[in-house]
Amino acid sequence: MKKLVGAWLTLCALLIGPPGWSQDADKPAITVFAAASLTNVLQELGDAFTKQFSIPVKFSFAASSTLARQIENGAPADVFFSADLEWMDYLETRNLVQRASRHDVLGNRLVLIAPADSGIKLKIEPNFRLAAALGKGRLATGDPDSVPVGRYAQGALTKLGVWKNVADRLIRADSVRSAMAFVDRGEAPLGIVYETDALIDKKVRVVDVFPADSHLPIIYPIALTAIAKPDAAKFVAYVRGPAGDPVFKAYGFVPLH
Repeated sequence: MKKLVGAWLTLCALLIGPPGWSQDADKPAITVFAAASLTNVLQELGDAFTKQFSIPVKFSFAASSTLARQIENGAPADVFFSADLEWMDYLETRNLVQRASRHDVLGNRLVLIAPADSGIKLKIEPNFRLAAALGKGRLATGDPDSVPVGRYAQGALTKLGVWKNVADRLIRADSVRSAMAFVDRGEAPLGIVYETDALIDKKVRVVDVFPADSHLPIIYPIALTAIAKPDAAKFVAYVRGPAGDPVFKAYGFVPLH
């Protein structure tokens, strides 16, 4: 009888765990696919979320186009946080995100950047002398065929009447961070990125800001994927809530409500 009682107590100890042990430690990680421009701010918010809820978060950062296609091909993402509406629409029309969970979260601004030690000065206005400022160099931005920042850039330059002058002089980067790196390293005299990216890189400076009416509004939507784990909804609510606003603002984003 004593042996049976002892075995029962041992089993209970294994099931309950040692003092301080929590079943939360075994919670599966939430996988968030997010636009490259969100790298720094989401890493900070992810750490804070995990600390508060004991739910680990894994991130995959790249161009929204790349991430959307990975989700389409079966990548196990729980959350998609895009840098434009078009790639979220792409997944929604394929029933790969949960429509009711979709929300527009952030705004941003489009800027022209140069290396920090560059002497280039330009005022962005209709028919401004962008091609002349490039000299023999090239303009770095995202690939306009797929990367959101490149699409915004093409739209702005087209409306301002200078796209034809520089269309064949682009460095078509695979993400906004890659585009900024070309300018950071001095491999391109000018680039077009988001303001939030320029703010975190001390090796580049903002030459000027594109007028808001020169391109489509820069909007970052978020949504749960069709295969999202239940805890993923907590992360979406967290970044959209009071905890997210001050952190997003600190990185230069504009929370949308």
